Amino acid sequence: MRQINKWLVPTLSALWLAGCGGGGSDTSLAPSPTPPPAPAPAPTPSPTSSANQIVSMDTNVNTGQAVDLFLLASGNISDIQWRQTSGPSANFLARQSKAIAFTASDAGSYSFEVSYRQDGNARTATHTIDVVAGDVAINGRLGHAVVEGNKVSLRAGLADNNQQANIRWRQVQGPGVSFTDNNTDGDFAVFFNAPQVNQDTLLVFEVSLANGNASDTVSVLVEDAPAIVNNAYFDEPVAKVVPYNANSPHANNLAACVYSNQLNNACQLSRLPLIAQETLTPSVDDIMNRVLVSHQWMGDRFREFLTNEDPNNDFKNLLRATTAVVISYDVRPSFYWAATGAIYLDPNDFWLTPDERDTINEAPDFRANFSNDLQFSMPFRYVLNNDFASRFVSRTSRVSRVANDRLYSLASLMYHELAHANDFFPSSRWSQLNRNDSVLTAAQPNNTQSNLLESRLPLFNQEMRGLAQVSFAGETANATQRAYQPADIVTFYTTDRANEYYSYSTIREDFAVLFEELMMQSRYQAMRDTTITNRPQGDNVSALDFIITWGQRGRVADPAVQPRVQFVADRVLPELDTRGLINNLATPRLLDAGDNWIESLIIGPNPNVASKPEANEALRPVTELRYYHRELPNQ
Repeated sequence: MRQINKWLVPTLSALWLAGCGGGGSDTSLAPSPTPPPAPAPAPTPSPTSSANQIVSMDTNVNTGQAVDLFLLASGNISDIQWRQTSGPSANFLARQSKAIAFTASDAGSYSFEVSYRQDGNARTATHTIDVVAGDVAINGRLGHAVVEGNKVSLRAGLADNNQQANIRWRQVQGPGVSFTDNNTDGDFAVFFNAPQVNQDTLLVFEVSLANGNASDTVSVLVEDAPAIVNNAYFDEPVAKVVPYNANSPHANNLAACVYSNQLNNACQLSRLPLIAQETLTPSVDDIMNRVLVSHQWMGDRFREFLTNEDPNNDFKNLLRATTAVVISYDVRPSFYWAATGAIYLDPNDFWLTPDERDTINEAPDFRANFSNDLQFSMPFRYVLNNDFASRFVSRTSRVSRVANDRLYSLASLMYHELAHANDFFPSSRWSQLNRNDSVLTAAQPNNTQSNLLESRLPLFNQEMRGLAQVSFAGETANATQRAYQPADIVTFYTTDRANEYYSYSTIREDFAVLFEELMMQSRYQAMRDTTITNRPQGDNVSALDFIITWGQRGRVADPAVQPRVQFVADRVLPELDTRGLINNLATPRLLDAGDNWIESLIIGPNPNVASKPEANEALRPVTELRYYHRELPNQ
């Protein structure tokens, strides 16, 4: 197994750790223990401060093992480009980063070169890793680079996929960090915030089996970053992103206007206009000129989606109301924001290979515990032919997906977020936009289509509105709310005209969920289940523990909901024959009360449909959470 390189650790300590700041932490989830001290390194010579090198903590690498390489260079570093110069093929996905990682699939010598500019001067560095045939019992993934303060996740993988194995984590190098869990023993994934640093700094972690039979190391390079400006639109550190198309006419403005810790005023439309202000019939290339990514593969997958899976041009047309698309490993959950005019997409809906998935931060949605004091849950899902529309792949399974496995999840996300964009910027206003206005001023947040929906066809139930503020906005549940049982929620919900619990969170979400469900059934025949269940408690809750009290498939076609659906769709995408789509919707059907989450996929007796194999789906997440409403900054 991998050993820590005893020569490099003290070398890096002397060069890169001197004068570093203390560790950052996220104390919102649980008190954090003091991390174990890093072991004292043996004395070794220190390189000069001008040294530029590729380093790795990986020695004695076996086939099947994850390998991390880091560019350590002082000064202003730009235009990074990694390439492999010899050896068995290595699949690394962060070619423009200071760190790359790959799984060594074959024995041999792997050689790499990185070219970059240091204070404007062209530089190169090289490195070779030798890999021998052998067995790997445990793997730590994924070595990568982050900016200080950014969220980090690391994962252990076992060769035999034994989920009962006892795993231990410890930090062995760098400024101390605090894991978000008090006790990480047995955790396959750990989470922490990168510490504040004064210069690029390497953190090294060891993950091992408790019996001591195997261990591995995984490293993270923390990059120094400019201080976050006052009143920043993004007041927590965000990842470094680059234009997918470096030659885009908007390349110089994309990040500065939509995803930067230096942004504290909305950009004018003259600097970054809506796509609709440049063309009403955007091509895939037009849209890709507006895309920012943390990893190139994310843009590749988005391009494939627009090229191969948008036969009706729905998504290209809906994107006209945006300024940009951001796909970054640190976006979770996805959202649209009128302050920038951009949509921000979680890349978990894009990955097709395990290597791509490795690059995504897997920290849970920050709202995961908001509903813990409530006695009910209202999860939803999309169903196709009495089965889940999207394929579920456990985080512990290193298998690939095909595009269709994630089509329905991605399509529903796109319909939802782009409904928001067209709520603030409907096609009826595009020709009237003033390029001297900021995008936030032009959005007219008090005069949107969702405001009109609220005034003309509002939701009524105040109990549901209050509960939604607990589940989605983090308000504390009062005694009455804590006492509500699933049967109480059935009465509240079924006598109103929402098609989803999340509709009660804000008028913006009410608007978007209506359009999303209409389009998913109309374009893909994917039916949305809206449900009311118990809220299981405990450490080993599975999908089998959620029992249906009430549920409905295809509520968007309910007569009480239809007028609201037509109001929304007519405004989001006028090209649609909305009335025709609504007339062709399937009649809503009730789920069978008393069934668990898996059993309820099949409604009523159906001799032509086999029972769903529960063991294969029990670990599938059951959630109310998917989308996120980000409040607008003060103008």
